[in-house]
Amino acid sequence: MIYSKEVENMCPVKGISHGAAPIPEEGKWVQAKEIKDISGLTHGIGWCAPQQGACKLTLNIKEGIIQEALVETIGCSGMTHSAAMAGEILVGKTILEALNTDLVCDAINTAMRELFLQIVYGRSQSAFSEGGLAIGAGLEDLGKGTRSQVGTIYSTKAKGPRYLELAEGYIVEIGLDKDDQIIGYKYVNLGKMMENIKKKMDPMEAIEKASGTYGRFDEAVKKIDPREE
Repeated sequence: MIYSKEVENMCPVKGISHGAAPIPEEGKWVQAKEIKDISGLTHGIGWCAPQQGACKLTLNIKEGIIQEALVETIGCSGMTHSAAMAGEILVGKTILEALNTDLVCDAINTAMRELFLQIVYGRSQSAFSEGGLAIGAGLEDLGKGTRSQVGTIYSTKAKGPRYLELAEGYIVEIGLDKDDQIIGYKYVNLGKMMENIKKKMDPMEAIEKASGTYGRFDEAVKKIDPREE
């Protein structure tokens, strides 16, 4: 180590150090000094430079090693393929390795950066959960049908809003009242529909069994297909 002449000529003075401030990790307070001291499950959001797409990244980390990864993307077709590669790259790496690894897409890289900041500062979802969350908790976030929570709404000043997909699923019909205001909708849960079809159910029956309504759809005086009218 090289010191400048000015530093070499200084007289030594002892300072006081109490070590790193403890952070909450899986129900414990930890003075994190090394990567292996970091554990927890948390989420991060990232975006690319032109901001045409976004990524939500969920990692479950045990003793510094990424044990589980959930990569969800929206807005960019290329990003979906990047997510496939990132899913292979992330698991088994330390969070420091993952931070300094090309995860193929700017949005995924940015999500990793934001998530890294949260986890090393003790802002994880499992900070106060004793023992943390089991490997598989990320998958449980998707719920039955294992599909991401997606909301797609399109609207124009001339024709108003069109609900295309919401938490319940793919919107088949929108219900309007006498004033042409939306009061409900009919949807198909695509995850449940595909599960039914995989069980050899007739496709039309599979759609019907995966369908439902929300709001006052049954009271609608007019029902429209949001993709056609």
